[in-house]
Amino acid sequence: MTDGNPVDAAESDEGLNAFVPALSARAESVLNAHPRTRDLAEGLPREDTSPLRIALLGPYSAGKSTLVAALLGLPPSEVEELVDAAPKTHEATPYRWNGVTLVDLPGTLSGNDEHSDAARRGVRGADALMIVTTSELPGEAETGAILRALDADGFADRSVVVVNKMNAENSDRDVILDEIRKRLGPFAYRVPIVPTDARDYVDAVNDPDLTAAQRELLVAESGIDSLTAELRRITAPGVSGVRPRAQAFELLRVLADAERMWVLDSEELGAAETAKKVDDAIFQAKEGVLSTLERESDVVAAKLKTAGRRLAAGVSEKDDKASVGVAGDVVEELMRASAEFDAKFASSMRTAFDALVSEYGIRVPEPEAWVNDLDAPETTIDASPDDESPLARAVREAAEKAAKAAMGTLHEWVGKVADGGGEQGSAASNIAAWLNKSRVGQKLLDANGKITDGPKKFKPWGKGKATNKVANTAGKVQWVLAVMGPTMDLLSVAQDQGKWMTINKRQKTIREYYAEEARRQRTCLNDAGRQHLNEWIAEVEQSLSSLTKPGSEITAVRETALEQIKSLRAEAEKLVRPTAG
Repeated sequence: MTDGNPVDAAESDEGLNAFVPALSARAESVLNAHPRTRDLAEGLPREDTSPLRIALLGPYSAGKSTLVAALLGLPPSEVEELVDAAPKTHEATPYRWNGVTLVDLPGTLSGNDEHSDAARRGVRGADALMIVTTSELPGEAETGAILRALDADGFADRSVVVVNKMNAENSDRDVILDEIRKRLGPFAYRVPIVPTDARDYVDAVNDPDLTAAQRELLVAESGIDSLTAELRRITAPGVSGVRPRAQAFELLRVLADAERMWVLDSEELGAAETAKKVDDAIFQAKEGVLSTLERESDVVAAKLKTAGRRLAAGVSEKDDKASVGVAGDVVEELMRASAEFDAKFASSMRTAFDALVSEYGIRVPEPEAWVNDLDAPETTIDASPDDESPLARAVREAAEKAAKAAMGTLHEWVGKVADGGGEQGSAASNIAAWLNKSRVGQKLLDANGKITDGPKKFKPWGKGKATNKVANTAGKVQWVLAVMGPTMDLLSVAQDQGKWMTINKRQKTIREYYAEEARRQRTCLNDAGRQHLNEWIAEVEQSLSSLTKPGSEITAVRETALEQIKSLRAEAEKLVRPTAG
């Protein structure tokens, strides 16, 4: 046997003997973990060395008690006492026979529910079955009970079907046995069928007027000797051979009962359904926002790539610096893309909020306003020229050279912005007004809220201060870097290296920079958007917890318990599966 492998364990009785108790111990731990299933733990199979139990299963008046009397060889007085007791006894009655225990169960079709319940308990505690019917043939209900015992209860290889009262008048043995086989279906040739007449046996043994030859003939025709032989055959492996398989099936039955204990009542089911409905609504709202976030961040990334291609295309041998018009258009286009992203993402959040409010009313918290913190990185260059970084110095020097040469380039455009501080209608003033049209631009222009009252609004004297801020920022290359990032370096410094850098390489450098920036911005937008969304979803879940908590808790506990129970059942099923071939 392979250690811990139930499939290998099932291949031998020795393996079953070792594995079933271990599996039962694990099941006990699982069942004891919750009050619903705790009582079932008492019914789990445990180590048991008592004699094997053969239960007699069948309807009232099938002659089970007479069969017991015949097998035990009881004298006439005890026979009548035993037979007359049925069906008065509500519980199973044990009898010792040939080293095993015969358990006479109440009739399952006696019309008494207590009898049926007792019979069912007796079957579950049995190691083998003697299924008793009569020459009158089992009805539909009785046939169903027999097939259940052989199939679902796993007694097919540990049973004998006894057809009693076979010597009654007008009984055609062959016809009756053929009909029994039909009703047993797939088990007809797997389970031994023994025709008997227990009354004939009892009378033959106890009638003093019979000759020895008559007695021998009646005993032989009664079938009791054949029944004895079959019962001895199915119990021959003994306790260590038969019982582990019986216990494995009983373990399966207990685990099946445990699963049924987790069927929710109406109140629990209602709570679980409410929790699921709320969870589904939140999930749908969240998915809608995530879909928008994914789509619109892709749009921003695509526009960044396009901007890179446009700027790169503007660099040529004739004019190896991007023109003012192209650069200005790119700045405006990227700012517009950012603003459009903000608007659409905020709109998707509002749509999600409205959908939840329509279901759950004012208890749904309103999401915080979305603020895009992912503007182009702010760069501060306050150090003296001697402390400037190589990049900052290169950008400043390139802009100064371009402005002095009065060339129509981006650098000249920056110079015009810087020269327009405080003048209404200047480039700096127009930029300040344009920036303040959107939330993202307003944040870039006035992070501390000292000169604006939000998008499109300035505080008194705020427009002039904003214009000066734009001009000062442009003068120190700060504003250009904040909007265009390293592009300024890529566009302007390239001209200073024109003696040894080819046009194609400069164009490639610009395109690659924007492609990488597109990837970075898409990732950052997705991360920031998800964080913003998750923070709101957490608030929604907390606010609606009174609706979801009871159902969610019972569902979570139930799913955990059922998962453990089903895992144990799967292992037990492997233990008792039919041997291949």
